[in-house]
Amino acid sequence: MKSEFLLAFNQICSDRGLSREVVLEALQMALVSAYRRNVGANTSQNVTAKIDLETGRARIFVEKQVVDEVTDPEQEIALADAHTIQSDVKAGDVVMVESTPRDFGRIAAQTAKQVILQRIREAEREAQYAHYVQQEGEIIHGTVQSITPQAVRLHLESTEAILPRSQQVPGERYNLHQRLRAYVLEVRKTGRGPQITVSRSHRNMLRRLLELEVPEIFNGAVEIKAIAREAGSRSKVAVAARQPGVDPVGACVGMRGVRIQSIVNELGGEKIDIIEWSPDAATFIAKALSPAKVLSVQLEEDPVEGKTANVVVPDDQLSLAIGRAGQNARLAAKLTGWRIDIQSVTEAATWALRRVNEDPDVLPALGPVAELLPPVANILRRHEQEQLPYSSEELLTLRQVVEGVWGYYASIRSAERARRMAEEAARRAAIEAAEAERRAAIEAALARIPPQAHEIPLAEMGLSARVLGHLERAGLATVGEVMEHLAEGDEGLLKLDGVGPKSLAEVKRCLEALTLPEVEEVAPAEEEGAAEVAAEAEAAPSIEPAPETAVAVVVEEVSKPEVVLETEAPEAVEQVPAEEAVTEEVPTVVEIPELLFEEEEEVEIEPEDQEERKRERRRRRELVYDEELGMLVARRRRKRERALDEWDEFLG
Repeated sequence: MKSEFLLAFNQICSDRGLSREVVLEALQMALVSAYRRNVGANTSQNVTAKIDLETGRARIFVEKQVVDEVTDPEQEIALADAHTIQSDVKAGDVVMVESTPRDFGRIAAQTAKQVILQRIREAEREAQYAHYVQQEGEIIHGTVQSITPQAVRLHLESTEAILPRSQQVPGERYNLHQRLRAYVLEVRKTGRGPQITVSRSHRNMLRRLLELEVPEIFNGAVEIKAIAREAGSRSKVAVAARQPGVDPVGACVGMRGVRIQSIVNELGGEKIDIIEWSPDAATFIAKALSPAKVLSVQLEEDPVEGKTANVVVPDDQLSLAIGRAGQNARLAAKLTGWRIDIQSVTEAATWALRRVNEDPDVLPALGPVAELLPPVANILRRHEQEQLPYSSEELLTLRQVVEGVWGYYASIRSAERARRMAEEAARRAAIEAAEAERRAAIEAALARIPPQAHEIPLAEMGLSARVLGHLERAGLATVGEVMEHLAEGDEGLLKLDGVGPKSLAEVKRCLEALTLPEVEEVAPAEEEGAAEVAAEAEAAPSIEPAPETAVAVVVEEVSKPEVVLETEAPEAVEQVPAEEAVTEEVPTVVEIPELLFEEEEEVEIEPEDQEERKRERRRRRELVYDEELGMLVARRRRKRERALDEWDEFLG
């Protein structure tokens, strides 16, 4: 015989719709919470509960540490007592000790009750969410529970759903306790349970109703290709048979319209048109405009304007094809995915004759259709006078002329589109070629950058502190990196933050003035060595320079009017370019007069610019021996526009 505990346990599982494991876990957690509340156990201490479902007996186990001497009985157990529970334990281990109290007390029991109810409610919410999230995109039944201007609340089996005003059928009225079908649009998880949003105006609700009412659609013999719906007014459904011998339209309508009528009643009298789908776009558009009869459909696809269908209908079918407030044409356009322009046959034929009269190129392009132009003019004249409908032969003649003229202009537009596409392709090809040429030019410019440029820091370019700071903040550290940016053009530097046209001009000017070394320069002698060289030069005898011999000495800075220099002739002369050629040097002592250098006007210059100009002068001046004067003269390099071997001589 089952115990009362087990019967109550099974009753809770059945009423709440929960599994035995979920309810059992809730009971165990409730007992643990009650025990902690009763004895004041530490939250870090591991406490578990075990329940025997057959007898209903509950036991509490507490984790305690094995020690030799117990100081805290709530968290420690003696080694001797631990051996009675587990024989192989030792000091420092932990064991689970049964600590079931005889009575939890009123407060602990109330705590257990609250925990059980809370856990069961949470489990119910999780179960409800898991159930209804699988119902998204399906139809459910509900009862109207409350009605407000913003929404209608539906009562489901164990929760409620919301039918917003935007998802209601226009003009549809609801009553309390009314049974409704609704399409599950969205299910969201919230702290108060799942929030279910349903709809009655969604087009997929019509799809689900057809699947429920038409067995052929549910089994897959008939497929729904497209649905266009204006809820509460009219809908169009395109269906196609997936099995031979099946009439898709008849299967959906049913015997005497029984199947479709039940769906109409469910949707409050909404009209539903069932249309057979066709892979041919013109045929599909003609059927989509039913119940109107279509005379001609001309299709035109444009990459810019999209897909357009020009439809011609008899005069008495024009209003039916357009529909009330354009509803029929609008639904047909949604169903087919084409823009539909509808004209009456009289209007289309009049337009065709006008184009033939105004455009002389149309008539030669019509071919045999040109012979029908006089009969068409007579047909239109008689129709205007007698106001009689067209016969079948007259409609056929009018359609041939309209299609011929329209086809001529369609071919012209097609040729124009092809021309524009060719021009666009050529333009893109030119852009790609220009981009490829630009990349090639950049690569060539990068290849011309000497390797030494990447070893020269920016500080040696002679830039102002402002420009130097902008370049360093942009991540540039060497002259080579600056030249890499300039390889892309002026934009390579102008795109850097803080670099403008003036800064760009300064960078270019400093790069032009910078002479990149091709060979390693010899470091200048120290000041102590210079004094010794000067002393030896004074003691050495004066030697006249050999004829046709030039001595070139680069002077870093001239501080005295007389400087004594001594050079030694190298044992071998290395072949170097003409502009850097150095002839064999002979030890000599020369005097430099005071007026050898040109005096420059004193101009107030900022410290940064003054240092820059000093470095510039030192780079451009050079001392060479002049045979005619018999002394050293200072010469200055010309600008880059002149030859590199030309010099400007200036004497005081």
